[in-house]
Amino acid sequence: MFAKAFRVKSNTAIKGSDRRKLRADVTTAFPTLGTDQVSELVPGKEELNIVKLYAHKGDAVTVYVSGGNPILFELEKNLYPTVYTLWSYPDLLPTFTTWPLVLEKLVGGADLMLPGLVMPPAGLPQVQKGDLCAISLVGNRAPVAIGVAAMSTAEMLTSGLKGRGFSVLHTYQDHLCPEGRQLDIKKSSYKKLSKFLQQMQQEQIIQVKELSKGVESIVAVDWKHPRITSFVIPEPSPTSQTIQEGSREQPYHPPDIKPLYCVPASMTLLFQESGHKKGSFLEGNEVRTIVINYAKKNDLVDADNKNLVKLDPILCDCILEKNEQHTVMKLPWDSLLTRCLEKLQPAYQVTFPGQEPIVKKGRICPIDITLAQRASNKKVTVVRNLEAYGLDPYSVAAILQQRCQASTTVTPAPGAKDSLQVQIQGNQVHHLGWLLLEDYQLPRKHIQGLEKAPKPGKKK
Repeated sequence: MFAKAFRVKSNTAIKGSDRRKLRADVTTAFPTLGTDQVSELVPGKEELNIVKLYAHKGDAVTVYVSGGNPILFELEKNLYPTVYTLWSYPDLLPTFTTWPLVLEKLVGGADLMLPGLVMPPAGLPQVQKGDLCAISLVGNRAPVAIGVAAMSTAEMLTSGLKGRGFSVLHTYQDHLCPEGRQLDIKKSSYKKLSKFLQQMQQEQIIQVKELSKGVESIVAVDWKHPRITSFVIPEPSPTSQTIQEGSREQPYHPPDIKPLYCVPASMTLLFQESGHKKGSFLEGNEVRTIVINYAKKNDLVDADNKNLVKLDPILCDCILEKNEQHTVMKLPWDSLLTRCLEKLQPAYQVTFPGQEPIVKKGRICPIDITLAQRASNKKVTVVRNLEAYGLDPYSVAAILQQRCQASTTVTPAPGAKDSLQVQIQGNQVHHLGWLLLEDYQLPRKHIQGLEKAPKPGKKK
């Protein structure tokens, strides 16, 4: 909504009666806020302005500004908090997490698509379609966007986390954010703005130039600087932690991964008698039962040799190659069942503890461990596809940095949309394998590259 510049219609100080009404509206819209918190958000005597504006698409929006910061905005009689407010009350709304790379798209006006969600070990928050939600980034609980759920949590899981998840209304760094003032220099250790700017420039966080005589201006900001990207708001009080258990505090439990088979259009005739249609998902034992029952019901078991099955036109079309249509008349049971499974489309089901199963077509990508050469012939270990198993790449990188006593970085995975990879200095496959197999209890079959660990006696 604020991805592009808006036009301000009016900016006036709020009246006493309107201030009281706003408090009542906040209490109604956000019942989890206590009386003291509402008084903090809508102060009784401090400056509070009402800014009426038109968004770039023509929507009439009312913004409430306190102390120079936009704290709330109203659209079509619905009240919404800004990211500034959520930084002070991070548990005000159910929060969903996405990857840092996604933020740029959200700021540009994009909605949050479900493939961009991060599945926490504790599962997704339970919401209904139309519920107001906060969006945060992996590794930082401070919300960076506010949106409306396009579907319920149950529908998100049923869809296999595909499609549009949230209609984004407001983000950090959009055109509403510059209206805010986030830092009171006088209350900091710097006391003066000039000292603060000088220190920030020395740390290469900002670039300051004197564009006009006696006036210094910030001409550039390094938004990727570690001091900015690592900034987090204080953790909630112990009472709040008890009520709102963060997913980071809960131990990791590996998901249950089950291979499935999807019925393609070419095999619908074989499965329709059992009540399945194109796109139906089946387990391997279900496929075997259906094929066996079909053969017996249609009297296809060879009378002279019970180990053979006669092929009727439907079986011929479903499992035989074109050059076999007139030459293969019978098949052994094991060959028939194997061919049938091979003709079905691969799929899989992922179930995280306490969550509804997520079903997707294709084969789940294994966690991929590779070794690469970097500058000065230095060897690094790279691991990808952690997200598919509910693992946070930033958390994995932090653990490996401590265990290996080596530098780690998290970067976008080449050729993979909204996916990250962890890079560790040196050959750390042994440490990585121990973390994945022993600590996280992931099955070895879902990890490739473990054989690249250094052999005993060899230098890493």
